[in-house]
Amino acid sequence: MTVTDSTADNGVNTQALLDARNALAENFEAGEFIWRVSNTWVRGTHSDSTVEGYFGLGEEHTHRNRDTYTLDHPVEFASEDHGPTPVEYVLVGLAGCLTAGIAAVAQNRGIQLTSVKATLEGDLNILGILGGDPDVRNGFNDIRVHYDIDAEASPEDIEALVAQSQKRSAVFDIVTNPTNVTVSVN
Repeated sequence: MTVTDSTADNGVNTQALLDARNALAENFEAGEFIWRVSNTWVRGTHSDSTVEGYFGLGEEHTHRNRDTYTLDHPVEFASEDHGPTPVEYVLVGLAGCLTAGIAAVAQNRGIQLTSVKATLEGDLNILGILGGDPDVRNGFNDIRVHYDIDAEASPEDIEALVAQSQKRSAVFDIVTNPTNVTVSVN
């Protein structure tokens, strides 16, 4: 990554990010983070997830705000549609992670963004979830991400922003590569 001298202001402190990267390269263990979400069932397929704290840089941290997210399924699933489905939250996470990356990379490269809009679609056959066909996958078969980006840059530079964001996105990595998941019950 090359830092440019520019008047671009996309609201990202890239120098702080670069300094953190350099410091963590010298202290690998400090870069180990544990992200946490708690989830409480409400009724039917309705539940609430809360995000409050995490571990990183060798210590516990608390977010400035305690955020709660309502999850449910639509009425077509014999549910009450109190909120987005869990798979929609996956798309929200992917969109947010890629978009944050675009802003950070643009700032670092001296590219002023005017607007960034992502549209995501994920194909999922619910027959697998319902147990109607053991050959149908439970998760997404395909996810499409489309960006409309207005910036003071060439189309090639904008494509490079998106490519670099993909390369560094934690959520893109999570949805495109296997992740070990351990489930336990008390």
